[in-house]
Amino acid sequence: MFFAGKGTMSKQLIIKPEKCVGCRTCELVCSFGHTEQFNPCLSAVTVMDYEQAAVSIPIMCLQCDEAPCLKVCPVGAISRNENGAVVMNAQKCIVCKMCQNACPLGNISYSPITRKVFKCDLCDGDPKCAKFCPWGAIEYVEPQEDLDRKKAVAESFKEVFGEGA
Repeated sequence: MFFAGKGTMSKQLIIKPEKCVGCRTCELVCSFGHTEQFNPCLSAVTVMDYEQAAVSIPIMCLQCDEAPCLKVCPVGAISRNENGAVVMNAQKCIVCKMCQNACPLGNISYSPITRKVFKCDLCDGDPKCAKFCPWGAIEYVEPQEDLDRKKAVAESFKEVFGEGA
C-alpha cells in the first residue's frame, strides 16, 4: 500500500495495489460524482495497468504537502480547503495548464469536453473512489506515521518495477 497525501489533512487516501483488480469502478464513480456522466476521461482517478508486473494501480492527486500546482497557478485558482485537500476553483481558473505541467506525477487533467482543468478534490471529504471500491484497493483513513512500513512498501515497488537494483 502507499499513501496519497498527508500534511494538515485529518484523513488520507491509501492505495493497495495488491487488491486492485482493474475494474475501474473508481474511475466511473469519480466521473459520475463530478459530471453526472460515466466517462473515465472525466475522472480524476486513472487506473494504470502494468502488465509485466501483473498489477493495476489507481492513480490520483497525492495532495502534496508542498503542492507545485498550487505554487505555480498565476491566478490563485488552486488552494487548500478546510479538510486540507488541494482544490481548484473553476471560476478563477484561466485554463493555462501550468498546474498540469507542474504536477510531478501527472495527476491533473484537462478535459476537451468541458474545456476545464481538473484534479482529485477528495469529494469534499467523502471520496467516492474509496467508498465504492468493491475490492478495498482504495481506502480513506486516518493517517498512520509508521515510516519503516512506508519505506518497506516503497522498496517493494522498486522491486516490482525493476528500479534501484
